[in-house]
Amino acid sequence: MAFSKKFHWIFITWVCCNLHVSRSQQAESAKQRKPFFERLRRLEEQFRRFQELSLTRLQIISENFNISSNVETRLQWLTEQHNNITVTLNTFRTAADSGIGSLKSWMKKLQKKIKKMDLKMSTLEKILSERSKQMSKDKKEQNSIVSELTTAVEGQGDEIRSLAAGGGKLQKDMESIRDEVKGQGVKIASFEERVKSAPHNDALSTKPRPVKSAAATEPLEHRAGPLKQAPMAKQLASKKEGSICNVNSVMHFPNSSTENYATFGKGFSTGLFEMTICSWLRTKSNYLGTILSYATEDNDNKLVLYGRNTSKQTTMHFVIGDPAFRELPVIPLLDGQWHHICIIWSSFEGKYWYYIDRRLAAAGSKFQKGYEIPAGGTLIIGQEQDNMGGGFDYTESFVGNLAGFTIWNRALTPGEIPSITTGKSLPGGRVLTFSDVSSLNGAVQHHNCTCLEHC
Repeated sequence: MAFSKKFHWIFITWVCCNLHVSRSQQAESAKQRKPFFERLRRLEEQFRRFQELSLTRLQIISENFNISSNVETRLQWLTEQHNNITVTLNTFRTAADSGIGSLKSWMKKLQKKIKKMDLKMSTLEKILSERSKQMSKDKKEQNSIVSELTTAVEGQGDEIRSLAAGGGKLQKDMESIRDEVKGQGVKIASFEERVKSAPHNDALSTKPRPVKSAAATEPLEHRAGPLKQAPMAKQLASKKEGSICNVNSVMHFPNSSTENYATFGKGFSTGLFEMTICSWLRTKSNYLGTILSYATEDNDNKLVLYGRNTSKQTTMHFVIGDPAFRELPVIPLLDGQWHHICIIWSSFEGKYWYYIDRRLAAAGSKFQKGYEIPAGGTLIIGQEQDNMGGGFDYTESFVGNLAGFTIWNRALTPGEIPSITTGKSLPGGRVLTFSDVSSLNGAVQHHNCTCLEHC
């Protein structure tokens, strides 16, 4: 029993101890559980944070992946843009090179134009100086003419005054003559009475007396007539033939052929803003061929007097800087006789004038105003050039004679044309004549002749 009681107390003590220990352990475990849960919570929080960070990182990575794909797209786009820019730059470079080339050519053309303008200015200065000289010369001539006219008028005034004085004297003489005639009338009346009363033989002896007085007065008037008419007959005889003697030479084109033409050794030394072409011509053909043509490298029709063998030709073309031209009548020139033509053109006024036998046959305006016929071309007589010095057509060739051919570098005045046509003189400013022809081709013949009747 005692042992059982001891065991019982020991058991109770052990149980109590165990209880105490278990309680203490539970308390300790409870105390230990609190940090664990806190750790769990912390771990959970850290896990959530890690999860959030992971999600954030994953989003960033995905975004970076998308960016990398976009970068590739952008790289492709940039490559395409680079290629486009390269093509554009090449195109721009090509355009720039062509622009630079065109600019260089334009600069060269501009330099040529500047040179041409300088030549034009020099030509204009020469023309103006020649005109001023001509005007001063004309002014001097006009002053001399005016002075001569003044002197002549003064002389005529003196003559008129002397005639007036003589008229008064003549009137007095007439009055005295009238008185004498009245006295003679009285004498004649008394004489007639004496005749009637006188015998017949006395009348016969006294009758011839007045007849002698009439015969004495009449031959004086008739003798004066032939003396005045003789010099006029001599003047008419002297002007009848050989009065047109400013021709110098004639050129003969026998038939229609591309081989018949004449070439000038020198063309125009400077550009022409004004021009006059005059010549005597005669053709027995039913058409008028090309008289002259002037060609340059850039235009084969800078200056042409163009004609062609057609069934009904009525005009020829006056060409300045193809395609500009005017039509000039030719029908009066196709009668086989000598005719004189003058073609005048002024760039300053844009006008032209066409004379046949010193009469104005055609004129016009708005024709190549401000245009210049350039220097350095080829001038040919008798053919139309399709290129410099060649390209002829036999239907366009001139057939007939040309005489006194002359080109002036100015527009002649209307008063100067008759002096050429009548053979009085040749005005100044001549630049080309038949004496400047360097070569004759084909069957063309060139002869010297002073007067037109010998050509």
